[in-house]
Amino acid sequence: MAEVTADGRTAARLSEAAQSELLDMCEEQFAQLEKLQNEIILCEPDFCENPQEQSVKRLMATEAERNQWLTVEPQLLAENSEILLEAGKEQMHKLCSELEMVASCYEAKRDKLKETKELELKWLEEKKQVLAAATGHVERLQIEKEKLSAHTVLQDVKEKIQKMMAYQEELMNCLGYILDKHVPLPQDDSGSSKKKKNVAHEIHEKLISLNDILEILMNKALNTPHDPYVAIDDTFWPPYVEMLLRYGIAVRHQENNFKIRLETFF
Repeated sequence: MAEVTADGRTAARLSEAAQSELLDMCEEQFAQLEKLQNEIILCEPDFCENPQEQSVKRLMATEAERNQWLTVEPQLLAENSEILLEAGKEQMHKLCSELEMVASCYEAKRDKLKETKELELKWLEEKKQVLAAATGHVERLQIEKEKLSAHTVLQDVKEKIQKMMAYQEELMNCLGYILDKHVPLPQDDSGSSKKKKNVAHEIHEKLISLNDILEILMNKALNTPHDPYVAIDDTFWPPYVEMLLRYGIAVRHQENNFKIRLETFF
């Protein structure tokens, strides 16, 4: 009980009558405790008995005492209002001290949560800025994508076609240069007679180069793929035709030997 403290401050606040009554109550409680202690020592069972039986008896005695205490109504330790008032004050001071400790702990926890909240808000603001920047970038890309019209696509296609045509022309020029250099048209024989020269000259004027033959075959295959055959006439020099057929560049018609077409290379 908190009526008497180590430094005697509580007792000093009580009157002499209350202090005397409090001391009498303490002596009475101390005597009762001493009596109960002696009874417990006298009733202590012999250690030579069975330990299990001893435990059972102790448990039964404890339960009986508990049941008895449950039937007893609680009573005030003292009827003096002065003593009860001082005891209540002491308990209130103790409770206030404990509540102050709890409040201090919760204030520290609140400050920590406040700091965490500020950090989380800062992080959230940064993420919002990043999201806004990303959204703006996506919107700009969407607008640029919508601005791409059919005209722009058509221009791109035209540029690609022009590049392909230029590349094709370059390839054709290279092919013509190689054919003119390595596969030229037949030349007149300087040792032949004048009559033969005239006949040969007339024949040579009608002949076309191998480059022209290949161009005719390619144009025919591209323009009329359903009928890619070209009729062989006097302008086709037979050695050129034979060379194309022998090396698999051209093939004859199955029913007409005077027609050839370009071999399919795809």
